[in-house]
Amino acid sequence: MHSTDDWITTPLTGDLLRGALDVERTEHGLLPHRLPAAARAQNTDAQLAMAESQPSGVRLVLRTRATVLELDTLPTKRVYVGAPPRPEGVYELLVDGRPAGSGTVTGGNTLTIDMTTGTTEVEKGPAGTLRFAGLPEGDKDVEVWLPHNETAELVALRTDAPVHPVPDHGRRVWLHHGSSISHGSDAAGPTSTWPAHAARLGGVELVNLGLAGSALLDPFTARAMRDTPADLISVKIGINVVNADAMRLRAFGPAVHGFLDTIRDGHPTAPLLVVSPILCPLHEDTPGPLAPDFSGLADGSMRWVATGDPAERAAGKLTLNVIREELAGIVARRSAEDPNLYLLDGRDLYGEADTAELPLPDGLHPDAATHRRIGERFAGLAFAARGAFGG
Repeated sequence: MHSTDDWITTPLTGDLLRGALDVERTEHGLLPHRLPAAARAQNTDAQLAMAESQPSGVRLVLRTRATVLELDTLPTKRVYVGAPPRPEGVYELLVDGRPAGSGTVTGGNTLTIDMTTGTTEVEKGPAGTLRFAGLPEGDKDVEVWLPHNETAELVALRTDAPVHPVPDHGRRVWLHHGSSISHGSDAAGPTSTWPAHAARLGGVELVNLGLAGSALLDPFTARAMRDTPADLISVKIGINVVNADAMRLRAFGPAVHGFLDTIRDGHPTAPLLVVSPILCPLHEDTPGPLAPDFSGLADGSMRWVATGDPAERAAGKLTLNVIREELAGIVARRSAEDPNLYLLDGRDLYGEADTAELPLPDGLHPDAATHRRIGERFAGLAFAARGAFGG
């Protein structure tokens, strides 16, 4: 054991973080954000505010000789009224790129959400401590991946040796935007979301703008992507637009064009990959909006249902099949003048055969095994020699 005199407390600063677009100084410490302040100022949606503050893909990256590390954080945990308890947010440790441990932080704030009324309530709680001991001797790169699905304010960092920022190793930066599937809903941990898994296989640095319930072609998200340095860019479009019944076909096409135009303003020649929705049987031919089905709560489960009418497609309501067709047409037309624009059909990541083997447990979100499969397939398609991100 180390005495308190052995500890070195290192100020928590943005240069120790990867994957965050902004950091906010709070009364407790440092809060990573995945959207910049200008975007947050234009947002009035509580779901997006919660999603962007959950640090999916954000990690603390250090160069150190330390063998013990303690991180105090103030988590905000979610409770849904009437729904099964959510698992604790997981922190994962990598040493020189290899898994070396995981842990959770108890305590923290509790955000209670009532999906039937739309009301929320916050109960304040104390910070907790994450501890990793027995790290290898000598200089090493240490990464602490923050929970992908739990807001975490970073309060204090203590080690038994000095820490320094890790220099840029020259790896390409992959900037990705998508829905809760990209955010990592129901993944086993922060390094197991499909984008994190694909990034590791592709040997790139990930900036994950997967925003649960919030991939809605918001202009401020496009501007955030425009202004973020990146070598490779992907946008996974469709499922949230249908879930929310957010727009009709007439509005969807121009919104996609505008989103891509804005990204191209900042990244005129970077490989830009448009990914259409993975297979989701409940929305393939049935429009939204999406609604929770509480009938299974007695068994500890909850599912989602599509409440639209398939006949409404004639009036311009969107389904996943309609969106895939529209995206294919948009990319085909734009790629005539944009040779670095590509399309990936989401069903090549998770399709008909996969639903029989690995069905979506709640009808909407992949489980841990499916995240792994999607990540492996994305890496095999996008990072292959002839893929959008090849070379």
